[in-house]
Order: sequence, then structure tokens, then C-alpha cells
Amino acid sequence: MRQSLTLFLAGVWLGGLSHAAMDDHTWIVCEGDYAFHLQGVARDNVGHLYWSFTTEIVKTTDGGRILTKVNAPNHQGDLCYEAGRVYVAVNLGKFNELAGQADSWVYVYDAEDLSLLARHPVPEVVHGAGGMDVKDGRYFVVGGLPNGWIENYVYEYTADFRFVERHEIASGWTRLGIQTAAWHDGRWWFGCYGRIRTLLTTDEDFRLTGHFPFDCSLGIVGVSKGRLLIADGPVTDEGRHRGRVRLVQPDAMAGLVAAEAR
Repeated sequence: MRQSLTLFLAGVWLGGLSHAAMDDHTWIVCEGDYAFHLQGVARDNVGHLYWSFTTEIVKTTDGGRILTKVNAPNHQGDLCYEAGRVYVAVNLGKFNELAGQADSWVYVYDAEDLSLLARHPVPEVVHGAGGMDVKDGRYFVVGGLPNGWIENYVYEYTADFRFVERHEIASGWTRLGIQTAAWHDGRWWFGCYGRIRTLLTTDEDFRLTGHFPFDCSLGIVGVSKGRLLIADGPVTDEGRHRGRVRLVQPDAMAGLVAAEAR
């Protein structure tokens, strides 16, 4: 935080994210440790970060200092920010099973104090809602996938969460479906689990454009043109979970690589 303050006073901020956070060896670490692992990250227009730790939603400064946090039902998944609100993909049932066993929702929190504003059922996400992002006023929810299925699904909703349609991604099977989602720089970025963690990219019509051995399964969010944050979740010696993010940039061969200084 001292480093962020120093850079702010020096007037070298870019899009709300300090140059210190842009160093390709620097992680921004979320303050504290948590019972369950990180599920996703979001970022608002002034650089505040929002972290979902399965049963806790945390708001921090751009440097990771906690501003507020709230407890929430298990399982809070990946999340996104839009117009003063934080939207979280939530499943209160089972993941990765046939239809009828999930209990999928979108929870809406006030971005200022993380008070719960609304809960919207999204029953169309039949394998369990696990991640989401917003594009042009529409909300897109991703989630689980039974073993052996050969495509992933993205569920589109209006601003008041009326179902629009299900989109299919010809990705092949990915373990437990899609975990994280981000619309940025004119393409979709999807993080997946697996023995080798996978990054999928698609165009706006969900045509597959890339399939990379890259891990952004615990969080991905756009920052500025050609810049994104990805997350990971170190575990303490006591088995508690932490969260951190670092800056990356697109790469034609690798999908994403550590960001170069500007």
C-alpha cells in the first residue's frame, strides 16, 4: 500500500492501476486468508478489486488492502462489476451433474458496502453457475460440466435476468466446465481447471479462437487495452487460502504472458 501511495503522489497511474502493479514479477496480494479458495476477481472503474473466496466476498484497494467483506452462502463463484454493483454466479446445489441437481443464481451486491441487493434465479445453468461477466448490458453465465461432455456452454441473460439463449463452445471437454470468464479487447477469455489448466478464447459469437495451456482458472479481468489481471490462490501452512493477481497481456502463441512495462 505504501508503494501504491508513493506512485499516486508521483502521478504515474494508468487506468487506476499503478505501474508498481504492472511489474511482471509483482503480485497484488489480497489481505487476509480464507477458509475456501479463490473463485474469481472483478475490478471497478477506479481500481478497487473484488474477490470471491467461496463463502466470503471481499473488496480491497488496488493494492489489496481490505475495505470491506461479507459472508455469503456456499458456493459463491466468479464475479463481475457493473454500474456500482457486483454480480456473483452462485450455485447452492450440486455441480457437474445432469440437469435437476444444481440450484443456480446470480447474487447482486452493492459495490460500496457489499450489502446484498438482489438474488436472481438462473435455472437454465443446469450444471451449476460458477462464473460470469457482462457485455453490452447483457450478462453471461458459465459453470459446471459433466464428465465426458464435448462442449462448454454460456448462458445469456438480459439486465433483469430474463433468459435469452444458450451458446455452445466447441472446446472439447474441460474438467468441471468453465470456472472464470472475462469479456475484454473484443474477445472472451475463459479459465478452466484440468491436469493442465486451460485458457479458452472465443470471438463474440463464441467461436473458439484459442486453446492454451495457461492458468487463469481462479480469476481473470480486463484492465485496459492489451492488459488483464489473472489470479491465483496460494495456500498457507495452516491450510488457509489466499488470493493474488498480476498483470498479463495477450500473446498469439501462449494466450497470455506477463505484461511488459509501458
